[in-house]
Amino acid sequence: MPTDLVNRPCALPEHFGNRDLSWLEFNLRVLEEAEDESNPLLERIKFLAIFSGNLDEFFMVRVSGLRSQIMGLEEPEDELPEQMTVHEIFQQAHARIHDLVQRQYRCLNEQVLPRLAAEGIRLLSPDQLSDEQKEFANDFFRRTVFPVLTPMAIDPSHPTPHLRNRGLYLAAIIEQHVSRNGTTKQMLAVVQLTSVLSRLIRLPGPQNDYLLLEQLVASRMSELFGGSKILRVTTMRLTRDADFDIDGDQVLHDLSQAVEEGLKALRHREPVRLEVAAGTDGELLEAIRRPLKLQPGEIFEIDGPLDLTAFIDWQGLDAFPHLRDEPFTARRPFALEDGADIFKLIRERDIFVHHPYESFSCVVDFLRAAAEDPDVLAIKQTLYRAGSESPVIRALISAAEKGKNVTAVVELLARFDEQSNVNWARQLERAGVHVVYGFVELKTHCKITLVVRREGAELRRYVHLGTGNYNASTAKLYTDFGLFTANAEFGEDATALFNMLTGYARGHHWHHLVVSPFDLHAQTLALILREAGKAERGEPAAITAKVNALVDPEVIKALYRASQAGVKINLIVRGSCCLKPGIPGISENIRVISILDRFLEHSRAYVFGVGDTADVYVASADWMPRNFRRRVEVMFPLLDPRVKRRVLGRLLPILLEDNVKARQMQPDGTYVRVTRDESEPKRRAQVRLIAEALETSLRPDL
Repeated sequence: MPTDLVNRPCALPEHFGNRDLSWLEFNLRVLEEAEDESNPLLERIKFLAIFSGNLDEFFMVRVSGLRSQIMGLEEPEDELPEQMTVHEIFQQAHARIHDLVQRQYRCLNEQVLPRLAAEGIRLLSPDQLSDEQKEFANDFFRRTVFPVLTPMAIDPSHPTPHLRNRGLYLAAIIEQHVSRNGTTKQMLAVVQLTSVLSRLIRLPGPQNDYLLLEQLVASRMSELFGGSKILRVTTMRLTRDADFDIDGDQVLHDLSQAVEEGLKALRHREPVRLEVAAGTDGELLEAIRRPLKLQPGEIFEIDGPLDLTAFIDWQGLDAFPHLRDEPFTARRPFALEDGADIFKLIRERDIFVHHPYESFSCVVDFLRAAAEDPDVLAIKQTLYRAGSESPVIRALISAAEKGKNVTAVVELLARFDEQSNVNWARQLERAGVHVVYGFVELKTHCKITLVVRREGAELRRYVHLGTGNYNASTAKLYTDFGLFTANAEFGEDATALFNMLTGYARGHHWHHLVVSPFDLHAQTLALILREAGKAERGEPAAITAKVNALVDPEVIKALYRASQAGVKINLIVRGSCCLKPGIPGISENIRVISILDRFLEHSRAYVFGVGDTADVYVASADWMPRNFRRRVEVMFPLLDPRVKRRVLGRLLPILLEDNVKARQMQPDGTYVRVTRDESEPKRRAQVRLIAEALETSLRPDL
């Protein structure tokens, strides 16, 4: 590589976007799907719910981190080149979020709810109920709701109760008569709306009518605080800092115990956001805000139900198929029908799978076959997010109970899945699985399974590698790539990787796997700059990458250098993108699109080169500093020519040609929908990929 190319000044701070502000643009794209009238109504309210859930996580992790930096409690995790102060990011993020939330509720109140009501799905207020519905609501409150609620008045003898993160509450100013002197006193009171009760109460009647739990309880507050006058009442919800990490120096014995202790401490973390119903009385709002020490910009007055994630439940309504996306059944890869000899098929050829278009059941079948096969001696697997009901973990337990040597590397610090993973780890240990937690300072984020099988006088290793978690539930909703292979060199690399994870073994010469935090960053930069060098010499050069996030400044600089050298670069970036395309002299050869559709784009693929000679990689890692430096990740090449042809000639082109759900990033960091001429046919990638999976399942040559 020419030295002048590597060292060439390529960009100024203004050529880099901010990660957090870019993520908010991603969540705007989610909101746009809710606003899109071409989407079925129940899908639109699903996107409103996803927008709310995304924003919760953003506050709990990213906003809490900014707040801690402002308070001097922590240093920035990564130094990024955009040169915005933390105060500027914090203020701009809050201003943007206020605008987006107002837009979210306009969509809900003015578009989605009225149109759902016209279809027979109505959200009613207490004063809209029929006599029959009022009688039902009264009986439901008395029998089901009232017994589990705890009214809490706050005074010197009743201190302020702990408000749970993301808990839904009613807050009120109540007035009591003091009998000893005939005066009255006012005090703040709260009622937690426990999550054991559904927020959407189904009402009797010919339509699908619902009443919100908080509205039912608010209408009966005088019964909860008997003898008190309810002066003012509002709905409220608090979001707390939930950015959980473990200091390796403080873990003396058991990491799982340290995680559980850390999770308990999370309950008392600082508040980062307060949501209240729009129009909340100023005196009541100040009584709530004061002890929380939140600033006015951290308070959100919501014109509608707080926390729209509850409306995900409406996805289960059976009577309204026309209000949902057309049903979809995942295909099984060619020849992997039920009962197939999966080991024989993998020996014959590498098998590439594209979830959810191709069923995750083939991964489960692989593990079940390994558990049942008397010739399988050992199974090793990494587990990052396994889900609540896991056929994968059941297969590992079954294998251990049958006497096989089973090892599970369970990542206890998978954000928001920490307690679930602690529970799974203990259940696996009880079954005889050898459980390892990986490293304290490095999250084990790679997705890999190794099966060792006795075949005659030899041992053969079978490997599964993927971009997604071993989670059968999310595998129906997330797009991911997976590869089954019996390639001996892949097997050697997989063994070395597990030896590193379980025994700190080092020194292996990797045949095919590229592993972080060791060489993934350097190899990625080298591949990008290799294409730049080819372009400088007048040779064909190209880069295509599909990632969830592009944040790493060194990778961005390398892409800018490649663009300046003349490399045509296509990037499919679902979420945060700190690279700015289309800047003259900097990135005019770079195109960035983002696809938002019914499935979450989660797969990661990287192509360096042109035509059949291109190097094609699949990875568990995004192009972010954390993936390169603070996680164990794996990138691996696709070697089978048929697999390469499918990815290069079919899958990636379909995504790049989307002109329905794709947005193209502008040089200022905003996005616009990809334009389509009236004469041009609609090309919706995910619809086309459903058809592609069907064709692939029927043809052995694909």
